[in-house]
Amino acid sequence: MTTDANAPWLIVGLGNPGPEYARNRHNVGFMVADLLAERVGGKFKRAGKAQAQVVEGRIGPPGPASRRVILTKPMSYMNLSGGPVNALRDFYKVPVANIVAVHDELDIDYGTLRLKFGGGDNGHNGLKSMTKTMGPDYHRVRFGIGRPPGRMPVADFVLKDFSSAERKELDYFVDRATDAVECLVIEGLERAQGTYNS
Repeated sequence: MTTDANAPWLIVGLGNPGPEYARNRHNVGFMVADLLAERVGGKFKRAGKAQAQVVEGRIGPPGPASRRVILTKPMSYMNLSGGPVNALRDFYKVPVANIVAVHDELDIDYGTLRLKFGGGDNGHNGLKSMTKTMGPDYHRVRFGIGRPPGRMPVADFVLKDFSSAERKELDYFVDRATDAVECLVIEGLERAQGTYNS
């Protein structure tokens, strides 16, 4: 999995567009993308013909070690994310291995991070759509949201806002996930896993 050091990276925050979804568990990818945009000093804008919003910038120390990144939030709804991501990949000429999907993950405790390369979609509709359009060989930053309580259906759980107890730590966890994305892009997967795979 060697990547061209000069090739740009495409960081995909997965979520659903619209204010009614903004604070949902399913939208934690958007939250991380928003914080990354703030850090690179950019504002999300509509991406030409692609059904997505983008910010272009650089992360890392100034000079040759910095990396060109395109941050995106697909505006297609979660289960159709692959189309906009693939269109941006073509437009910016990003190798699939330089794509990072940031998404919520049911099978991990709340706030826990797991970084990985490739693999299955674990029933996540955003990943399912991305894998269908370009194969599974991209990076994932999995943000744990835990399992629904009792018999609550998964769909209801992911489309609900974080609980008041969870919200107390949410900013900290989103900040940490954003650090993890930066570390992955600048220092590589192994270093990022060693630091952030709690």
